[in-house]
Amino acid sequence: MVWPFSPRSRKAIARIEVTGVIAAATRKRMLEALKEIEDKRFPALLLRIDSPGGTVGDSQEIYTALKRLKDKLKIVASFGNISASGGVYIGMGASHIMANPGTITGSIGVILRGNNLERLLDRVGVSFKVIKSGPYKDILAFDRELTDPEKGILQELIDVSYGQFVKTVAEARDLGEETVRSFADGRIFTGEQAVQLGLVDRLGSEDEARRWAAELVGLDPDKAECVTFDEKKPLLRRLTAGNSRASALPGLAYPGLAVPALNATLEWLEFERATSGLPLWLYRP
Repeated sequence: MVWPFSPRSRKAIARIEVTGVIAAATRKRMLEALKEIEDKRFPALLLRIDSPGGTVGDSQEIYTALKRLKDKLKIVASFGNISASGGVYIGMGASHIMANPGTITGSIGVILRGNNLERLLDRVGVSFKVIKSGPYKDILAFDRELTDPEKGILQELIDVSYGQFVKTVAEARDLGEETVRSFADGRIFTGEQAVQLGLVDRLGSEDEARRWAAELVGLDPDKAECVTFDEKKPLLRRLTAGNSRASALPGLAYPGLAVPALNATLEWLEFERATSGLPLWLYRP
């Protein structure tokens, strides 16, 4: 990696990969990497996105940082296997967007999900006594059904967040808001369809997106170095990255389950726990 600023970085393309669910850790890593890329004065950034989306606030902060950086360098987003919901949102911060023909994208919308365990708790004889300062302080409590006024409050919250999403896509892609709303109903579509809708500029692989980024800033795509700003993984993740079985981890016994799959499952469960009751820009297959 190119560390201090040098003429070398002016002749290279920076690369960041966004994978998995977008949450606080993704935001922190992205903002740090974007600041470093700006300081190193890279002329272009290749943003590879393989994400079903994530939390609203974190996606918005990443998008805002990309939008600001776009005034200083060219940003080409490459949509991978899936770039949906919040993945689309952060992609709107790019100067140009390329997707594979079969990329799964779209799912533009907002979802908020709570869990109602009232009947289960009744069966086991568990109840809760709640003292609250106002009628809506325990909105989305898992031990009771939502009231009609609460449904109205949450629907308004979702509608406002959805409007923000639509406006961002419309401005980034130079489309009318009503045009965006015509396909921003939660549906998913392929990269090929996304080009027809105006959500994506071109079809192509990540390497073609890299070459495009180089050409946009006058670099030779065959010679320009591509510098990846890797995620700084926790020590345990680094130590277990080379193991093929989760059973190699002390205290864990999941025969036949690969470590990456286990890590992904644990991360997803933690995301579910941490974001319960939060509006999400997330594609849920």
